[in-house]
Amino acid sequence: MSAAPRVESRAPGSIKCVVWDLDDTLWDGTIMEDPQVVCSAQLLALLRELDQRGILLSIASRNEWDVVRRKLEELGIDDLFLHAQVGWGSKSESISIIARELGIGLDSIAFVDDQPFERDEVAMALPDVLCLAPTDIPYMLQMPSMNPLVLTPEASGRRVLYKAAARREAAERGFSGPSEEFLRSLHIECRIRAASEIDIDRVQELTVRTHQLNSTGYSYSRDELVQLTHSPTHSVMIASLSDRFGDYGSVGVVLLAREGDALMIKLLLVSCRVISRGVGSVLLAYVLKAGQKDGFAVRAEFVPTDRNRIMEITYRLSGFRSAGVQDGIHLLQHDATTPVVSPPSVRVILEE
Repeated sequence: MSAAPRVESRAPGSIKCVVWDLDDTLWDGTIMEDPQVVCSAQLLALLRELDQRGILLSIASRNEWDVVRRKLEELGIDDLFLHAQVGWGSKSESISIIARELGIGLDSIAFVDDQPFERDEVAMALPDVLCLAPTDIPYMLQMPSMNPLVLTPEASGRRVLYKAAARREAAERGFSGPSEEFLRSLHIECRIRAASEIDIDRVQELTVRTHQLNSTGYSYSRDELVQLTHSPTHSVMIASLSDRFGDYGSVGVVLLAREGDALMIKLLLVSCRVISRGVGSVLLAYVLKAGQKDGFAVRAEFVPTDRNRIMEITYRLSGFRSAGVQDGIHLLQHDATTPVVSPPSVRVILEE
């Protein structure tokens, strides 16, 4: 008799990566004892579906990498896994490395292992990780945390974006000059445009998935966003990024409201994938220049959390200062003296 489906309280779509053990989990049997281990058709289909939903896949396994690599290639799934950790260290250490390499929080990772000891070790060391047993596998696609609120074309291509990011990181590690020089060598372009209805699903996805570089943490519904794109007093702007390694996709959103003589930034968020590319500063510079052009002061709403300290620093470095607190929302105002400067390594293109 199969186990009942797990009841979980995690937010819909909150899992960004599933980390798999291999022996008696991803495949039946122990590969070091029997190289002919098999992976069921149902599990192969599950992996493909998770990938299509934009949920990344990785591996934490005590095994020999060359043996594992050959088996993954034989199964035709070697391209699905990012930053696989195959060796003899602890599973919690492997998961920590995967989270760091992907640039995601531990609370957005699920770990599947057949051994209770391994799940307990991870749960003790990394309590934010969702630990699952093989009996949970049949129900994974129904779990709220594995079901993004929206499915966008960018979600189904997320693995490709992360693979491009890995190539960038490898190039950066091999670069001997200053970091600013490396960034200039990337030929980064940031395109900013008003969001249309075809962008709404991606904008909503970003509000749900982005926490570290999110000025308020508020997630807008699709209906709210559609209304805002048609509002005469609001603007929803979306930013996409590319460089010589390829596209990053749509990575930033700014929601503006015209309130009297001021432009109010109701929301500013940037994907954590581009945390070092200065997109937050680019978007703030765009807003400040727009305010200067039309004679508006520029203010911003900010809700501090335990995860968005970097966004607060971005505001401060761009010249925003505290203007009080109202109903738990911190109000910031640009001091009008700090120069409006975009990162020199980024070419900004405003699209009509």
